[in-house]
Amino acid sequence: MLVLIPAYEPTGTLIDLIDDLIDSARVVVIDDGSGDAFAPVFSRAREAGAEVLTLATNRGKGAALRTGFEHVLRTDPAQIVVTADADGQHTPRDIRRVGEAVAEGGALVLGCRRFDGADVPARSRWGNTAARAAFRVAAGWALSDTQTGLRGIPPAMLTWLTAQPGDRFEYEQNVLLRCQRAGWRTREVAVDTVYIAGNESSHFRPLADSIRVGLPLLLFAASSLGAFVVDTLVMLLLTELTGWLVPSIIAARLLSASLNFAVNRRVFAPGRDRASTARAAARYAALAATLLASNVVWMTALTAVGLPLLLAKATTEAAVFALGYLLQRTVVFAPPRSAPSSRVDIESTVKAPLRNGEGIGTRMIPATDNTRRNP
Repeated sequence: MLVLIPAYEPTGTLIDLIDDLIDSARVVVIDDGSGDAFAPVFSRAREAGAEVLTLATNRGKGAALRTGFEHVLRTDPAQIVVTADADGQHTPRDIRRVGEAVAEGGALVLGCRRFDGADVPARSRWGNTAARAAFRVAAGWALSDTQTGLRGIPPAMLTWLTAQPGDRFEYEQNVLLRCQRAGWRTREVAVDTVYIAGNESSHFRPLADSIRVGLPLLLFAASSLGAFVVDTLVMLLLTELTGWLVPSIIAARLLSASLNFAVNRRVFAPGRDRASTARAAARYAALAATLLASNVVWMTALTAVGLPLLLAKATTEAAVFALGYLLQRTVVFAPPRSAPSSRVDIESTVKAPLRNGEGIGTRMIPATDNTRRNP
């Protein structure tokens, strides 16, 4: 087992964690541009037996994790990897349990905390409640701890992980949002909920990073709002110029639907090839035609009973927003049937000998090296 720990301005808890793990696992620490003031901490990490990779500048947790995954692919690609945080929230016992769970089944194993204890800080308890609800809407499956950094990764998944977008906290959320759609299985393992000094060492910014992790849902809402604005303005203009309601609705919807598809393809299915995009476009066209027919029926009925045109438009669009989101996520941009398998040769990775002490040292990684850019 290899334990990968991204660290930014760490405290002495990082050294304690390494001391507890080094006899049973290879430990790789990624210094995410912490600066000279924290050089002594990383020197102690090397002395404790960890390998330290150093990013020249702070680039975020996602960039640090991708750097670590690419390093593992170069040096030990058959190894089971467990990612853990440097702030002491993950106990050595739980880290080992997550690694063992990967060996048992080859799925992406998520170490999930419980947030019902009296010691859990209010911002973490309420933040995770909101995050779970948003995740269920955005991803289409339930997860009890969407913010966990304790993850067990089968070797077959490493290459896929290096291609996922996001440089900061949103990277881990992007992985969760995309993994099941890409064909990877997931499994939860209950772990201890540990907060040291009220979680003061966390570098998670409640407002900025919550927006980042909820970005896919926000992008869909923004896309739908933008399409609604375009649709409404064009419909009002054409109706005013021609006096024809139904043809104006159809022409406006053709323009706004094209805009909506272009944006939502980036939300739900970035990086798809032309064939997949063409199939999604055909499904989207069928969905748009169905919603358009519904729109015409409702608009005609509402204006016929005296409802103002703009109010009738807003009422109709609000009714189809949730349905449109659900169908685009599950049908229009559904993953291809030939999604990658998550089955791996567990026996060969479990029996691989530990190599404590081999290759221990520091490697400086410049800001442009070993990191995939967002597609």
